This record gives sequence, C-alpha cells and structure tokens, in this order.
Amino acid sequence: MTSERAKRFPLGLEDLVREPRRPEGRPGEVRAAVLAASAALNARQQPAKPQARTPGKAPSALQPKAQAVPQARAPSQSAAITQPKPQAAPSTLLSSSIKPSAKPAILTTHGKAAHTPSPTARTALKSAPPAKPAARTNERMTAPNVALSGALALTSERVRERMVERLRANGVTDQRVLNAMSVVPRHMFVDPGLAAQAYEDAALPIGHHQTISKPSVVARMIELAAAGRALTNVLEIGTGCGYQAAVLSQVAREVYSIERIKPLSERAKTNLRPLRIPNIRLHYGDGRLGLPSAAPFDAIVIAAAGLDVPQALLEQLAIGGRLVAPVGSQDGQNQVLTLVERLGPAQWRESRLDRVFFVPLKSGVI
Repeated sequence: MTSERAKRFPLGLEDLVREPRRPEGRPGEVRAAVLAASAALNARQQPAKPQARTPGKAPSALQPKAQAVPQARAPSQSAAITQPKPQAAPSTLLSSSIKPSAKPAILTTHGKAAHTPSPTARTALKSAPPAKPAARTNERMTAPNVALSGALALTSERVRERMVERLRANGVTDQRVLNAMSVVPRHMFVDPGLAAQAYEDAALPIGHHQTISKPSVVARMIELAAAGRALTNVLEIGTGCGYQAAVLSQVAREVYSIERIKPLSERAKTNLRPLRIPNIRLHYGDGRLGLPSAAPFDAIVIAAAGLDVPQALLEQLAIGGRLVAPVGSQDGQNQVLTLVERLGPAQWRESRLDRVFFVPLKSGVI
C-alpha cells in the first residue's frame, strides 16, 4: 500500500479481519469449523505483502486466535436395576421344553453419517485429530449402575426383550422372573468373543469345564423355586460366572451363592462388581455342605447335577421352602430337573419334572 493510499485509507487490512463466529453443533463439528476458519484466514493472509502502518497506531495481529470451545459432556448412561414389586403368580408347573432361536441375535452398532466439512476446511481437517462423536442417549439403559460399551449398550436391551418374549411364549409366567431376566445384562457374564451369542437360548462355556446355563433353564428354575412367593433369602449352589445370582437378586431379598472353584469365584466377583448389586453374598467353599450359618432358606437352587440331593441342603431348607436341582447320572445322561418341597421337620416331597443337562455336582474345593 503506497503512502498516498494509506492516507486515504488509514485502516490496514488486518483491522478489517473479523474474529470468526463460533458455530453451534456437536463437539466434533465445532472443532472442525474452528480449524476451517483458521485455515481460511491463513490462506488469505499468507500472500499479503507487508502493509504500511498509520503513524501512531499500534499494529494488529494478522491471525486472530480462535476461542477454545469446550466439548459437551455426554450424560451418564447408567441406570440402576429396580427391584420389581412382588406379584402373585400361579404355581402350576409348566413344560420347559424351549426351542433355541433359529437365528442368532447379532449385536449391531448404531451410528450416524459422518459430517462432511466445507472445501475450505478439508486442508485443516487432514492434520486435525479425529473428532469424538457425541454420545447417544436415546436408548434407555437397564444395567444397574454401569455404562456399557457403545454397541452392546445400544442393542442389549432390545435383544433381551426378544429373549424375554421367547421365555414367555414357552411357559414362563412369573412376571418378577421375566422382569429380572430383562434387566440383567447376560453379555457381561460371558467371554467378549461370545457376547453376540449371549441372548441365544444356549449354554456357553465359562472355563474350568463349566458353563453358564441357558436363559430358559435359569428362568424355569427360579420360577419353580419362587412359586409366586416373596423370597427372603435364597441359597445358590454353583455361582459360576455370577449370572444366575444376579437374576435371583431381583427376586429375593438376600442371595447367598457358593462356588467351589476359586478362579470362578473370583470371576463372579469381577463380573458382579460393576453392577453394584447390594444383596448378593458370595462364598468360596463346598456347595454340598451348604451354608448353615445363614440357614434356613426359603429356596435353594442347585446349578450342578448330583446322583441325589445332599442331605445337608435338605436340612437347611425352611419348612414350606422349595429346592430345585438336576438329579441323575453325572455323565449328562438321564438328568431330571427335580423339585423338593419341605412339608415338615422330617418330611419332604419330591417331584420329577424336565429332562436337563448340567455339569456334575462335586465335593471339596479347588
């Protein structure tokens, strides 16, 4: 700019540059827009020649600094499992032959189309770190006090609902049991590689030659043990990965669970810890001996098959209580789901119900 032109136009080019307007939108879009504005200003100012300054006027910065825009924090996605209200349900013993679903419930990821920046912002976006997508909170979470990973958090609830519909269609009528099955995230109790199969009606391996029982079997056994009653305390033999204990905790006031395999007992603690369920008491010990210190129990559920029901467990059952266990050969042949009701101090009644397949019930600890 010549001196004569400077006299006619006392303001320099830098004085005419306005600070870019802060755009509104998602955190990733805001960051991209700020970077685009800075790149546009740099492109305009780099070929400019040194400008003459008006005497007595302080020089202005050629590149205004974009104000930092704080990224919006995603609201917490956790929600506590609510204790369902006890509802009376008929104690009629229904058939538990449940056919597995024909198609596996594959967990899918729900996402949004990527934001396309303007042509002037593409250069800046190449060197910018990838923007974090805003969290979606449209899906209602049901896992107690835990934020699940993205894909599973967005799909596990609806897949559980379909699982519950299959249970209802196959004879499970106790609404408390159905509610419990609908809120406990089964995929958190299996290996990550098996998470896509978590809501199929199938037993899955959990290590140490043990399995997590089918959802249909878990629901069936708990319904038989409850029989529409309000349960004060329940004993589970065979904690495994902790899933059945978590379901029982939604039906009973107190749940005591015993596991004889130390690594599985520790794994159950790890699985249950993020759920923060306050009414489960885990014990490492011999399940055939029961837990005399907490007896008598309104219900006892045994998740392993023995040749008979241990006498110690029959003695720890409260009068009027119900025990549910698979009984039969430990090679998996001829096992029958058995219901034992205690009628008096020395009187029990046994009912043999459904054909099942369980791991063997053993003594001692390992």
